[in-house]
Amino acid sequence: MKFRFLFILILLSVNTTFGQLKTIVGDTDYPFWIQVPEAEKTEKQPVLIFLHGKSLSGTDINRVRRYGVLRAIDKGRTIPAIVVAPQLAFGSWNPDKVLQVLEYVQKNYNTDTSRVYVCGMSLGSYGTLHFAGKHADKITAAVAICGGGNVNDACKLATLPLWIQHGNKDYIVRMSESKKVVDAIKKCDPDADVTFTIIPGGNHGNVERLFHEDALYDWLFKQKKTQTQNDF
Repeated sequence: MKFRFLFILILLSVNTTFGQLKTIVGDTDYPFWIQVPEAEKTEKQPVLIFLHGKSLSGTDINRVRRYGVLRAIDKGRTIPAIVVAPQLAFGSWNPDKVLQVLEYVQKNYNTDTSRVYVCGMSLGSYGTLHFAGKHADKITAAVAICGGGNVNDACKLATLPLWIQHGNKDYIVRMSESKKVVDAIKKCDPDADVTFTIIPGGNHGNVERLFHEDALYDWLFKQKKTQTQNDF
């Protein structure tokens, strides 16, 4: 009984400090999960948007918690940001609708506009680069895992810090999809801040582990929008 009481106190402490995941439905075209740190009441917080892959699409928003950033939170990871995870019903991610979600969050919460991050996997990786390619002025940095993008967006993508990752054993979305975008970015600007990481043995599923490791979040959160990015 004493142990159970202490366990409840610990849970309450965690929820008070880091906030609880909750859904917002009907206020934007995409319904979304959001977690808001308690510190948001006094300090501007970074925003991290997670875009899921095709398998989590639909109308059951609980599916979005099956992998990625929300799964990492459910397993105990603390993310020092306002975490936003919209759900796509079908088709491909629409960058304007993702922007609508971001602008809703920025209007209703205490956010730091110099620290806005996007990450995604598979279809969500394509969505991440499409969003970053169309609205580069709205975000700070992005991580795209096992996807690809539009080479026509290369010059806009070249204005952002990007970390693109792909497994060399991915037979669902070939690694060439990521490499094609990286090559286009480098062709537009050889000095672009884009890192391409090839994951040995990585297939289309097991690279999900990256959302449970420190490296992804450490890299994202050290990025801060420069004046040049603000003026783009």
